[in-house]
Amino acid sequence: MRDFQAIFDLAAQHHGGAAAVEAKLPAPKTPAELRADPDDRWLSRMTQAVFQSGFSWKVIEAKWPGFEAAFDGFDPRRVAMYSDDDIARLLGDARIVRNGIKIAATVKNAQFVCDMADEHGSFGGFLAGWPPADQAGLMELFKTRASHLSGSAGQYFLRFSGWDAFILSKDVVKALAREGVIDGPPGSKKAMAAVQTAFARWSKQSGHPQAAISRILAMSVG
Repeated sequence: MRDFQAIFDLAAQHHGGAAAVEAKLPAPKTPAELRADPDDRWLSRMTQAVFQSGFSWKVIEAKWPGFEAAFDGFDPRRVAMYSDDDIARLLGDARIVRNGIKIAATVKNAQFVCDMADEHGSFGGFLAGWPPADQAGLMELFKTRASHLSGSAGQYFLRFSGWDAFILSKDVVKALAREGVIDGPPGSKKAMAAVQTAFARWSKQSGHPQAAISRILAMSVG
């Protein structure tokens, strides 16, 4: 595994120089900014990530105002109490993508948001207190307490919400394999631990948050 400067130099070669790379890097929110985000916005972005997974992002984005209306503004305490009649209503609502499994996942995730808010004051407070150096642990929590968030949907949800998340895209996985961190998509706890260790090392070397390191790794592929 090379020092991060060598990886950054590769990205700069492919993307027009160091300044061009720096201009494309995401900036995570501060803990205070995460705490300030209301719970309904967390559930909204969570649901958007779930529905976009394996589907056209443009279609979901175009329909999103309809999703907001159909799901009562993603008020988590209302959505968590949805009955079978509410599920049936949503399955017949042309304003949304009528995927029964993902609708049911939204109800479960609303309860997850409520539970974390009850335990930590707000869902944003929960994420603000979770260290990015343990994203692997957070993904494991998503696997056990949420629905459809343990893989790429959870990673995109975190990134788009401003939490300091890496995303294991195809190019990032290629870069990690090239650096000898993993030998393929990290499907085990051991592989995820190796990924987390690599990000921690590169973050210490570069001073970049892991969201930026993730983007640089992707750009270093080509």
